[in-house]
Amino acid sequence: MFSKGQKVVCINDDFPPEAGVLFAELPKKDQVYTVRGMYIGRGNYFRHESGKKDGEIGLLLEEILNPRDPALKTGLNGELGFNSERFAPLETDQREATAEEEAEFSLPTAAA
Repeated sequence: MFSKGQKVVCINDDFPPEAGVLFAELPKKDQVYTVRGMYIGRGNYFRHESGKKDGEIGLLLEEILNPRDPALKTGLNGELGFNSERFAPLETDQREATAEEEAEFSLPTAAA
């Protein structure tokens, strides 16, 4: 799925109104982010709704730091993150970049 350090692009920034209150910052559609960490999510923002969508994969992003998750029990630490379904891997054309690099850095061939 995703790995630490991977570049991802936000494909869904349609958050419910309560997200604006809980999060310091939200990802924006078409923006590129770097995965800082992953965790098993609970699918809801509030403790009383916790567990309704267990098993989602949550992402923490290098570019966004959010407050402590208020639904965690006292004494547990954990940052609010984002459902991984809101992101897609950033696709780059590695073959084209490699061909360009090879052309730029290749040694001249000797004439026969």
